Amino acid sequence: MKLEEAIQSSKFVSEKQKAAINVLYTGYWLRSGYSTNLKKEDLTLEQYNVLRILKGKHPDQMCVKDIAGRTIEKSSNVPRILDRLVTKKLAKRTPSKEDKRETLVSLTERGLTILERANELTWEVTNGITALTEEESKQLNELLEKMRMETQVTNP
Repeated sequence: MKLEEAIQSSKFVSEKQKAAINVLYTGYWLRSGYSTNLKKEDLTLEQYNVLRILKGKHPDQMCVKDIAGRTIEKSSNVPRILDRLVTKKLAKRTPSKEDKRETLVSLTERGLTILERANELTWEVTNGITALTEEESKQLNELLEKMRMETQVTNP
């Protein structure tokens, strides 16, 4: 669907403004698809992101600060997300032996299993809604990275 149809407007100040709105709209569109599928495993997109971060260090543990630094959405409340994952028995907390003020987090076996199923669900979304070839995807990645590298935007 064209952006103009989706937002029912065709008035843009410039192509750059249209591109920015298009990126925002497409991000929301992708997020909605992922969120809908992740509900099948009783996960939010933020919880899925944290599980993927923990999987990247598995079987090692991570401190909360390191997890927060790797999240896609920097405004996420990582301690609250971890509370939910611990309650669901997908992650476990352990006090640090070196620093008693620090908590270390790791995936449980149940967390690994749920993450595998969640990965399949997100892969379905990626394959099902991305009408781009590998070459077009590479080009889009390069353009998005160029936009972020060369644009002076205050990041949260």
